[in-house]
Amino acid sequence: MKIIVLGATGLVGRAVVAALEPRHAVVPVSRTSAIRADLTDPASFDALFDDPADAVVCCAANVPLRPLAALTGEQALEDLRGKLLGQVALARRAAEHLTGGGSITLTGGTFTEPIAGSGLGALVNAGLEGFVRSAAVELPRGLRINVVSPGWISETLEAMGEDGGRGTPVAVVAEAYRALVEGDANGRTVVPR
Repeated sequence: MKIIVLGATGLVGRAVVAALEPRHAVVPVSRTSAIRADLTDPASFDALFDDPADAVVCCAANVPLRPLAALTGEQALEDLRGKLLGQVALARRAAEHLTGGGSITLTGGTFTEPIAGSGLGALVNAGLEGFVRSAAVELPRGLRINVVSPGWISETLEAMGEDGGRGTPVAVVAEAYRALVEGDANGRTVVPR
């Protein structure tokens, strides 16, 4: 398969590319790559689909932790435009251009218990899960859509000086993306463990 991976230069994106490359033709995409895309600029998606592709994987999305009291309306809109609305726009564009039977895999997030500053992220992640569940029944040509919702990544925790054992290794997270791209799941939220 030809698979477009957005966010290919980040920790998760690099691991997803490594998991897919042995069996597929992977097109790595970032805001600085030869083929560029930015979730906050849906017009940037046009170049992604100049040539036919079988799948698109988005690892580019995040919402920073921000205390509710310090969250401005503009910050909230910016986060919604990127992680939620940007991925919805990407999925819509992919649905128009992917080959029949293709796959769209988005990125959500999950935490086992609420943490300070995660309110907007929780809203965005719940919205993505609902979108994927509902969009799955509408996609044309046998296309599938799913979302991977990792919690803390072990390597991220370690880089922050925290206990990496509280997270999920990035290789395990990447395997969840690979399994969704190569499998037959549709409308699912997968929490890698």
